[in-house]
Amino acid sequence: MKPSCVNDTPAVATPCHGSPWRQAWRRLSQNRAALASLAFVALVGVACFVLPYFLPYGYVSQDRMLGPVPPCAQHWLGTDILGRDLLARLLQGGQVSLQVGLIATLVSMCIGVAYGLVAGWYSGRAGALMMHGVDVLYALPFTLFVILLTVVFGQEIGWIYVAIGAVSWLTMARIVRNQVCVLKTQPFVEASLCLGQTPLCIMTRHLLPNLAGTIIIYATLTVPSVMLTEAFISFLGLGVKAPMTSWGLLIKEGADVMEEFPWLLFFPSCLFSATLFALNFLGDGLRDALDPRSTSTQKEIKE
Repeated sequence: MKPSCVNDTPAVATPCHGSPWRQAWRRLSQNRAALASLAFVALVGVACFVLPYFLPYGYVSQDRMLGPVPPCAQHWLGTDILGRDLLARLLQGGQVSLQVGLIATLVSMCIGVAYGLVAGWYSGRAGALMMHGVDVLYALPFTLFVILLTVVFGQEIGWIYVAIGAVSWLTMARIVRNQVCVLKTQPFVEASLCLGQTPLCIMTRHLLPNLAGTIIIYATLTVPSVMLTEAFISFLGLGVKAPMTSWGLLIKEGADVMEEFPWLLFFPSCLFSATLFALNFLGDGLRDALDPRSTSTQKEIKE
């Protein structure tokens, strides 16, 4: 009599279900540092753009008779040398710094992605010539170029967005160009060409969706870099003009009087540093979640 069949086959792990974006979110949600950074950045953004409407003092309201006072019940973070509430100015400066980071990054993304797509698709002499142009621009002093643009076009906040974004696209162009050179050899691109689709249609409908993860990763890492550049030119006195303010300008004003009124430097520099750290941690978390070649993703696949 034959024994009954017993299934001794070891259980096989079932593959992860769901869209790639849902899987990326699941991997991101397992990164506590990235989630904490996302919550912190969201909290800072909401505070900077919403809380000023509920404060009793405006960021330009002066009380010269009061002068600079340390943190107290009436002014939680103290006042500056002109008697202006530091909390109100700190939140207004956060609006400007975050807007510069986001808008200038968007400008650099548009230029870099478009340039990289064209250079990658036409990867012959035309593409090589375009990338040689990028190499030449890389040789120019980045910060000096931003300063020249702000001097020529003025210190209006809109021109600062354009000036910083116009010189921040070089790395994005290189990354996109390298990815396009790989993707255009894939079968789906060859099939699209056989169907008679134009290069513009292929780049916008097929290549861009495949580059979305890479673009998001680098854009997230570009925001703190752009904010640091704006802070530097504001520290030099070439950023936003008074009475408008930014975190970089507040740090400059605090550094000038840090021995007498240390709170004017302490609070802006701490908030600015914490925001930069959070954005970098968030960028690293997005890279691990969206990049299939990252260490955490490979470990998940093996398990």
